[in-house]
Order: sequence, then structure tokens, then C-alpha cells
Amino acid sequence: MKYTKAISPADEYKFPYDEALQKLAEEELGETEDRRKHALEALREWAEKNPRIAKIRMDSVFLLKFLRVKKFSIPMAQENIERFILLRHTKDGELFTSLDCRMPKMARLLDLGYMFALPKRDKNNRRIMFYRPGVFDLNEFSNADMLRIHGICYETLLADEENQIRGIVHAGVGSGIGLQYLTLFTIKEAVRIAKNGEKLLPMRHCEMHGCNINPALKIAVDWGLSLLSDKLRKRTRLYTDIKDIEMDKSLLPKEYGGEMPMAEMIRLWKEEVEAYRATLLRDDQMAVHLHMYSEAAREGSVTALKQNLNACSTTKSTSSQYGLAGSFRKLEVD
Repeated sequence: MKYTKAISPADEYKFPYDEALQKLAEEELGETEDRRKHALEALREWAEKNPRIAKIRMDSVFLLKFLRVKKFSIPMAQENIERFILLRHTKDGELFTSLDCRMPKMARLLDLGYMFALPKRDKNNRRIMFYRPGVFDLNEFSNADMLRIHGICYETLLADEENQIRGIVHAGVGSGIGLQYLTLFTIKEAVRIAKNGEKLLPMRHCEMHGCNINPALKIAVDWGLSLLSDKLRKRTRLYTDIKDIEMDKSLLPKEYGGEMPMAEMIRLWKEEVEAYRATLLRDDQMAVHLHMYSEAAREGSVTALKQNLNACSTTKSTSSQYGLAGSFRKLEVD
């Protein structure tokens, strides 16, 4: 089949890792060679025939990250992909577009170590994203800058298939964060970002560790946690001090009890981000036909995005032939 909407080729996929990771993918995600081949073909045909989609990546690594996070449920991966592209055109689309690590503010945040992936994997061979929000100067950066740097870092991590399969660990220190940071987003914006981020980013969040959080922010932190699913809340741990964190402390920056100096970790992470830059910028070519969606969906409404996208289709035949096949059962975030 010729794919006219493809901005990247529909490649012939071969699993690039050892048998141990292949076994893990099968046990935790239900991924087998036959199931993977069938799912990739199904997604490509669906995308090509879906009238709402204008341009999309057809390469395996891109499509597989959605299949893996949805445990190879094709209908749910279809929904995730379409909403992911649609969100790039909504009010909160800064999270997914113009993700250029060379932009002055992005380069500055990377240099400051606002967030970076630790070089070594944990005991379960998972990458750890480390956060230092206290270096985010409200006089220098905006909320759009915060969204964009998260997009750059997350998309870079997800380009690695091993991270798609094993999932990500998050750890951060809240030193330097005060009440003024609550002005970055309105309540409505915060809700949309939290809900859309959890549901639409094709990332398996395995653990979340928060340390050194200002006691004055307890109410705000508790409210933020309430926006997450029950499963993610259970995977979240908060500590008075980073010395109490329940993970291998040797993996942390030397300044926080580890072995490698933070400056070296940041340098290595910047190399990873730079290596993925061209692909990430090419992703801006992905698009949908906005007129086929409701106004609320185009604005990034959480409620509208929960609704079946077929409700925005122009004809019944379009809905049934190219829509999100099957009924959607509740899927626990994984």
C-alpha cells in the first residue's frame, strides 16, 4: 500500500534488542513478532484512510511507542495517536511543537539542569529523569518555556525503544520552589496539562519521587496529585530530604549524594537531545484537519478529548469505516 500521508517511511521492523528485553516486552506489554507486525500494518492503513489525519509519521519506532503504552490495543493506540497530533494544534500545543533545543531559552534551561536524564539506568534498567524546578526563574522563563522543555526531554527519551518498553522513573528536588510558582498556570490550564499529559504522552511512568518540597506548598502538591490516576498516585513517593529517597543514590548527581558531577550529566544529556533534534523538528509536519473536530477539542478541552473523536466526523460512513474501532474499556496507566 502506498502511504501518501507519510512524513517518514513505513519501514520493515526488526526487534533490535536481546532476548531478555524481548521477553519483557511480551510479558508486560503483550508484544510478539506477529502481533507487532499486524498492529503496525493496521495503524498505517488506518492513518492513511482516516480523513481527519493530514500528515503523520509511518516509521515503526513512532507507532510502536503508542502501541506499547496501550499494551497493543490497536483501537486505543489509534485514539492516542490522533489525539496526540490534534493536541499539537490546541492552546497547549507548545508542549509538542517547535521543540528546538537550540532555542536560547531551551539551551539555557538545559545548561541550568532544569531537567535531564541520568546517564546510568537503575537496577531495572530504566532511565531516570531528574528535575530541579528551583532553577526555573519566573523573571526569565514563561509557562510555555516549561512546556516546551518537557516536550523536548520526553520525546528524546521515547526515541529509545528500550525506554518505551521498560518505562521511565521520575525524581526531583523542590528546593527553591515557593508560592510564586503557583502563578505559572491558571487552575484550568493546570488541569488540562495534567490530564492531557498523563493520557496522551505515550510514556510508561514507573515511579515518581519528590524531595525537599516546601511545606507551604503541601496543599498545592496534594491537589496536583489528585489530578493523577490512582495507579500513578500509588507510584508517587514524597520525601523530606533527598537523602531519604528510595533508590540507588549512586545514580544521582554528585551534588545530591551520587558519584558523577552534575555538570557532566548535563553535558551527556545535551548530546542525546542534540542527536534527536532534527527528527523532533520534522515532527512539526504532522497535522490533522482541524475543521473536522469540535471547537472544544481544538481548544484542548479535557472533556472534549475524552469523547469519541468520531463524533466530530462529517458522515456516518466516515465514522464507522475509519474511526476508532471497538468499544474503549478503561485502561490503567502503565
